[in-house]
Amino acid sequence: MTLQTPLLAQAANQARGLAIDAVHACSSGHLGLPLGCAEIGAVLFGHALSVNPAQPRWINRDRFVLSAGHGSMFLYSWLHLSGFDLPLEQVKKFRVLHSHTPGHPEFRETPGVEATTGPLGQGIGNAVGMAVAGQMAAARFNTAEHPIFDYHVVCLAGDGCMQEGVAMEAVEFAGHQRLDNLILIYDSNDVTLDAMASKTQSENTAGRFKAIGWDVQTVDGHDLALFLKAFNKAKKAKSGKPQLIIARTIIGKGIAEVQGTAKGHGEGGAKFSDSARAGLGLPADQHFYVSPEVRAYFDAHRQRLARVWKRWSKSYQAWRGANPEKATLLDSAARAPSAAHLLEKIPVFPADAKHPGTRGSGREVLQPLAAELPLLISGSADLHGSTYNYINADKDFDPTNRSGRNIRFGIREHAMAAICNGVAYDGLFRPSCATFLVFADYSRPSMRLAALAKLPVIYIYTHDSVGVGEDGPTHQPVETISALRLIPNFDVIRPADLEETAGAYAAALERADGPTLLALTRQAVPNLNEIPPHIRRAGVLKGGYVALQETAPLTHILIATGSELALALAAAKTLGAGVRVVSMPCTSRFDRQSAEYREAILPSACRKRVAVEAGVTSFWSKYVGLDGKVVGIDRFGISAPAPIVFKELGITAEAIVAAAQSL
Repeated sequence: MTLQTPLLAQAANQARGLAIDAVHACSSGHLGLPLGCAEIGAVLFGHALSVNPAQPRWINRDRFVLSAGHGSMFLYSWLHLSGFDLPLEQVKKFRVLHSHTPGHPEFRETPGVEATTGPLGQGIGNAVGMAVAGQMAAARFNTAEHPIFDYHVVCLAGDGCMQEGVAMEAVEFAGHQRLDNLILIYDSNDVTLDAMASKTQSENTAGRFKAIGWDVQTVDGHDLALFLKAFNKAKKAKSGKPQLIIARTIIGKGIAEVQGTAKGHGEGGAKFSDSARAGLGLPADQHFYVSPEVRAYFDAHRQRLARVWKRWSKSYQAWRGANPEKATLLDSAARAPSAAHLLEKIPVFPADAKHPGTRGSGREVLQPLAAELPLLISGSADLHGSTYNYINADKDFDPTNRSGRNIRFGIREHAMAAICNGVAYDGLFRPSCATFLVFADYSRPSMRLAALAKLPVIYIYTHDSVGVGEDGPTHQPVETISALRLIPNFDVIRPADLEETAGAYAAALERADGPTLLALTRQAVPNLNEIPPHIRRAGVLKGGYVALQETAPLTHILIATGSELALALAAAKTLGAGVRVVSMPCTSRFDRQSAEYREAILPSACRKRVAVEAGVTSFWSKYVGLDGKVVGIDRFGISAPAPIVFKELGITAEAIVAAAQSL
């Protein structure tokens, strides 16, 4: 179809008007990108993207990610105009409580929003993850007769995104992996929020991207025909490289008083709305105006897109008939497995089993689960040999093997987490990734977004405490676990031994409404055979359980997690028959249990409580109360063999006994 330049130019100006009116109405928001990229939006949503607004989660749609999420009115305007379920009344409620047009795009809140963006650079990482998922899907499910997956991932980013470290980690990964289904559009307008971009950047962006394996084009972002030509070239490229389009634009274009300046970034131009609207040819007495001609064009375009989807659907049904096993596998992506089913696939460990820490137990647990869940993928930040999360029955994902299930992210912890978010947003594969727990701080912003967007990402983070030993305080995460537990909707599971590790993996894989981190030990831990295996496994699913039941009237409760559970059990033997030991591998799962269950495990009548964890102590006050004590570490660690470190820092059975006796 020929590009309808005059109509789409009108649509661009009317999209500018929607953004101006929305920001003016609430006196809040960012006008720079919605106005500066209006022609880009017109080409993408009015001509070039292969989507179906009536089927916003169509599995072969082109994915569009607005990494520069502060420019959300760009996305809302074009989703509305192109026919997604975002009526004009919702556009008018921009940034209003409970509207479908929040300040930054939020996944699940608005049809057509592919990712929760706002923290700059995250969307680029998410887009890379979606491109990974697209390559994996094509490799697993396409046949010569029916290539049902051939979509592109399109990401729009600004200078702020391009300066963020997470974005640069992600684009380096994309270039190395030759993700040729990825198109990054760089809104290059020479402006950041505070000042002109020259104050903070001077790099040759085109040269940099070419050096890391991207194809690059530079184009006038306001010329519809030239931008479409560049976009089509990127989509049809045969180089096997990801594509960068540097679109030169004028920030805030359409508001003469601020365009091209740092003042055009935010809402500063909204006060000139009347003159701007007049200059754009919008009627003075009709706000949120869309002309009948533009409406008619997008109605017709939506019908064209529906016909494309219908043709694909016919091919898809033929594919299902010809490939029933592949179809069954594809359907399985929509169903979260039950923990009970998964635990049946993990053999009970022998009583004399020995493993190098719960990370070693995790390696044994992962293999049967990976066999049961073919869409589970694993990755590591250059640490497979230490995190033990490699799927042994499979191979690496790389340009020569797109069906591989093990991803080598390199030393890019932040991008690793953002890319896994992108895989999870896509919804077909179940992503897991790994590094040392202390480096969760490098990936934490992406982990927080996973919790916010309810993405079922699994983090297999090992070397969980001062038990790391000789590597010393730089690698001993004394505060990290407590900090991660504070993220809403984020499960942290710290299992005590191999059977609790089995329960932890099953719990993480069962969860469909948020991320889970497994904190695993480097050092060896005993197999706690005094607790039946089924009790340990099921107890993890509840978050906390009675590991040792008192055999006399209850006097004390010892609460422990991870490797310190063995110390609590040893302390209980000294303290006597009235002591209960509670294993608390996951506080958030425990907190979600019924009040009756929580009272049964931690009866409120027993106020003599001691919690023990090889980390900071303040978090545990909610479980021990004002009368209880916490045995922990409110300092950084030391470099020495693990047993010496625990003794030197007072994480011992003797310390637990002394704390209990002092109550």
